[in-house]
Amino acid sequence: MKKIPFLIIAALCVAHTARAEPTRKSVQHGKASWYHEPQRLASGGRFNPEAMTAAHRSLPFGTMVRVTNLRSKRSTIVRINDRGPYRGGRIIDVSRAAARELAMIQSGVAQVKLEVLAKQ
Repeated sequence: MKKIPFLIIAALCVAHTARAEPTRKSVQHGKASWYHEPQRLASGGRFNPEAMTAAHRSLPFGTMVRVTNLRSKRSTIVRINDRGPYRGGRIIDVSRAAARELAMIQSGVAQVKLEVLAKQ
C-alpha cells in the first residue's frame, strides 16, 4: 500500500520531464534549402519529395523538427531521414512539400529557425 503514492509521484515526474521545453542546444538558426531529386536516403529508403522530411548533418534519423521561415513566419514539422546539406552555410535541406509549407519554393533558400521536438 505504501508503494502506490511513490509510484504515482514517480509517474508524474516522468510525465513532466517528457513535456519539458527544448533546451537551447536544440534550437538552431541558419539557412535552409530544398531538394527534390529522386535518390537513395542515408537512412536506407527512397526519397519522397511529397513527404514532410528533411536532411540534417547530425540529428538522429527519426528526429522531429519544427522549421520556421524567419521571413514569412510560416512553420512546419519535418522528420529527419537523410544526411546533408552538403553546401556550405546551410543547416537543413527540406523536401519540396516542406518547402511549399514554408513559402520558400521560389527563393530556394531561406533563413530559418530549427527546434528539435522529439529525438528517436
